[in-house]
Amino acid sequence: MRRFAFAVAVLLLPAVVPSQADESPKAEPVVVPFQLLKTRHMAVRIKINGKGPYRVIFDTGAPLSLINTRVAKDSGLLPKTAAKAPSFLGIPIAMKQERIKVLEVGELRAKDVPVVVMDHPTVEVMNQLLGPIEGIVGFSLFARYRTTVDYQNREMTFEPNGYQPADVVNNLQALLSRSSKAAAPKVIAPAALWGLVVDKEEDDEDAGVTIKTVLAGSAAARAGLRAGDRLLTLDDRWTDTVIDCYAAAAHVKPGTAVKVVIRRDEAERELTVTPDLGL
Repeated sequence: MRRFAFAVAVLLLPAVVPSQADESPKAEPVVVPFQLLKTRHMAVRIKINGKGPYRVIFDTGAPLSLINTRVAKDSGLLPKTAAKAPSFLGIPIAMKQERIKVLEVGELRAKDVPVVVMDHPTVEVMNQLLGPIEGIVGFSLFARYRTTVDYQNREMTFEPNGYQPADVVNNLQALLSRSSKAAAPKVIAPAALWGLVVDKEEDDEDAGVTIKTVLAGSAAARAGLRAGDRLLTLDDRWTDTVIDCYAAAAHVKPGTAVKVVIRRDEAERELTVTPDLGL
């Protein structure tokens, strides 16, 4: 089965990436098992300063690593009494970065790894759909290693190469600070949140894809979409495969009303969906 969660606002693409690496307790490569989720993302278990394990997404497309507030408190990165980051309509508007003394991924041990503490809505959606998912491991870790992904055996191999990645968050904040010439706030436009999951069997040759899940309170739910509907087009684009659905959804900006055509009870219907603001 191939599934895609349109609720996910950040594109998390599993890939074989030759990265550049920092350190490991051993000079030889380290092999780490991973779980391949229904969305084709890779999930691994990590420990933070000896605490855990916590289940996170390993994402070769993420420019940084992040964990939610619960894990930050449980692992001691934040005090138990620490307040959550400020948010607007449930979306975090600030990033708090901490440094992990020792981050363990299987037998891999990396020191002094920067991590953002944020209750990211994308991670929360994945947690609801595929949980537990409590963060993302990205560039700040894998850039230290030459990384090979073996999908057949569900293993990743990390070979240290001595590269120390730049601090993406600090560099971004410095860039925004230098480029700010007025008091007006900077806004970074996120991807759109749809709130539905689609699926198509390998031998399914009919038009469209089947909506498997509609998240309560989501844009899809407000539009009247239901689990079991057959999604035929989205914004006048064909959705004959899961990839077609992703491509069609990726062209729609948050807050833009678009037409979707579905088949329900053997009849075609046209609905309007206005995807939410992601992050």
